[in-house]
Amino acid sequence: MTDTDNLEDDFLFIDDSDDDQAIEGYKGETWKILIADDDTDIHSVTQLALSELTVLGRKLEYLHAYSGAQTCQLIEENSDIALVLLDVVMESDHAGLDVIKYVRDELQRHEIRIVLRTGQPGYAPEEDIIKNYDINDYKTKTELTRRKLVTSVYAAIRSYKQITVIHQGKNNLENIIRSTAQLLEYKNIHEYVDSALAQLQVLFNQVSTSVFCARGQGIITDVDDLNLYVIGQNGFSTSMVNQSIDSVNHEALSRMSNVCFHKQAHVIEDKYVVLFISRGKYRACIYASLSVPFNSLDLQFVELFLSNIAIGYENVHLFQKLSHAAFKDWLTELPNRLEFVNLLDDFSQSPENCAVATLIDIKHFRDINDGLGQDIGNLLLNAVAERLININAGCQLARVGADVFGIIGHEDLINEHSLSKLFLQPFQVGEHLLPINVCFGFCTKENAGSRGINVLNQINIALNLAKKESHYLPYAYYVKDIEEQTLWRLSMIRELRNDFAENRLALWYQPQLSLTTGKVIGAEALLRWIQPNGMHVSPNTFIPLAEYSGLIIDIGDWVIDQACEQLKILTQHGFGDVSISVNVSVPQFRRLEFADSIIDKIDIHQVSSRNLELEITESILMDDPDIIVESLTKLKEHGVNIALDDFGTGYSSLSYLQQLPLDRLKIDRSFVNDIADPDKSMLVDMIINLGKKMNLTVIAEGIENVEQEKHLLAQGCDEVQGFYYAKPMPEEEFLSYLKSKNQS
Repeated sequence: MTDTDNLEDDFLFIDDSDDDQAIEGYKGETWKILIADDDTDIHSVTQLALSELTVLGRKLEYLHAYSGAQTCQLIEENSDIALVLLDVVMESDHAGLDVIKYVRDELQRHEIRIVLRTGQPGYAPEEDIIKNYDINDYKTKTELTRRKLVTSVYAAIRSYKQITVIHQGKNNLENIIRSTAQLLEYKNIHEYVDSALAQLQVLFNQVSTSVFCARGQGIITDVDDLNLYVIGQNGFSTSMVNQSIDSVNHEALSRMSNVCFHKQAHVIEDKYVVLFISRGKYRACIYASLSVPFNSLDLQFVELFLSNIAIGYENVHLFQKLSHAAFKDWLTELPNRLEFVNLLDDFSQSPENCAVATLIDIKHFRDINDGLGQDIGNLLLNAVAERLININAGCQLARVGADVFGIIGHEDLINEHSLSKLFLQPFQVGEHLLPINVCFGFCTKENAGSRGINVLNQINIALNLAKKESHYLPYAYYVKDIEEQTLWRLSMIRELRNDFAENRLALWYQPQLSLTTGKVIGAEALLRWIQPNGMHVSPNTFIPLAEYSGLIIDIGDWVIDQACEQLKILTQHGFGDVSISVNVSVPQFRRLEFADSIIDKIDIHQVSSRNLELEITESILMDDPDIIVESLTKLKEHGVNIALDDFGTGYSSLSYLQQLPLDRLKIDRSFVNDIADPDKSMLVDMIINLGKKMNLTVIAEGIENVEQEKHLLAQGCDEVQGFYYAKPMPEEEFLSYLKSKNQS
């Protein structure tokens, strides 16, 4: 407190109206004092007594009220009144007391200091007033010498300042807590930074503009240097975001931010500050320009705010890393399957009707990986990703599987023609120039499901169809019929599996006869599926389903077992020279123990190996001919007969045909249909002639009339099979048919 020298203790009742003018000319901060009294002389004397007074570095500024109502109005209009010198008696005997109640109870202005003054000390007893009213001091006007008045004013203002600091601190703490809670909701670094800068300006209104700076590596795409970059801004141009601070043409920002980062400490100036943020291995700084300097209290709250900012900044980095790990492919840095499902969610909800989603499968990628090594395989995947990225910036690309990529884009860009062109040229991978073939599955917006996971399933269905038919067309578009067919197929597989377990499958037998004797020399075992409702399911329908599901392995074992059992029954009835032919599929041959399992069943049932014949098709030879030949040779050595079924319809070479340990050639029915026509019998005649030259028995299937029989007999065909002789029949009927033919 600074006092004027040689002041008298008594009030000087003089007109002091010019003092207000003096205060108005003062440019610094002031304390607002409200003098509330209905006596104008009291206003003048009070103002004179406090003239030239400086309290805690500030001058006094005066407001005047001459009634209780006017006092309440001024307090309501001025939020920064520090002290009220309040008369008890004004327009009423208790006007001052009413003001106190209104200010404290209605306006809730508890920080304002009130010094109550009275000229009638007996009217309002001091003890009762102090006890019942929230006031700072209570004095009679006659005892208020200048020295005592100054003391009361000084104590009241100091108390006011302490209370406002406490209130400000409380508000700042609440605001910091609230802002921190809001910031924790952000998971994206740029969004977090923008919000943090906005909160800084709300909490500290002297901050006019601000910039958040950090190393760009790991935050900004394709940035791997150690320079500081603008991560966010408030009050500047958005064009500076993601730019190096040295390139934004702001000398103070560039220079002082680098100083702050180098010293790892705040830089505090009157017109700006650079605040250093550090948490774990994450560093950043905030450059802020100020309208007024930070005071010591401001800096304390800034430190608290920054500590929360640092925690959030670390958290958002960690979340981004987790998100990157969860939704990014580690090899190509593209979105992974999970993120592609999210992108498909947006695709399915998009109003863009010309959008298309596709999956691209690299055929035989495993061969590249196994043959050239995983490193070359990884380089190839990156090369494919890079070429796909160059389609168009508007397309969304992901790596969905080991060798499967997904793309979403406009149908003008995402179609079988434009995508196929991308794979016409081979890929340069290290020292290798690798040509690759691909399959595409497409789904248009028109046919897309309502959720991303549904769309992915739809494209997968189309891709699987394309892979299955890739030798015709390497692509397929999803339509609803495909999904219905898929659901039907799954339902049929489920029924087949159940009925097989319930022993509802059966073997029927179609007799095979010698053309020269007319006797039955064998039968082809044909699988039949009779459902509980009595309906027969065509083998053309359920055999492919069994192969697709892998159930054909178990069914194939059961068929061999049943055929051996039937051979044993035939032998018991005196037909030990009749053979049973069983069709064998590719999946069965892929089993290493296939040959041994057949030999075991022959031994278990104690039947003759020469009476069991395995029928294979030429398509089996296309799968893995070396393994096929090895297995057949082992079976042949054990006495099992081998027949080549549907000869002439496949693509096997004669060199492989010579390697096979064959006993019979079976002419396909498609060749037999027109043999009565001299112009169409050439193939059948050639096959019969080839069989004779290779010392193989030749059997023709599908015989339906006597003309076909006569032609075959004339060409020297050995055996026949077809509806002209007998249809497939259950085992009891076959035994009766056999008796009628061979015992007559």
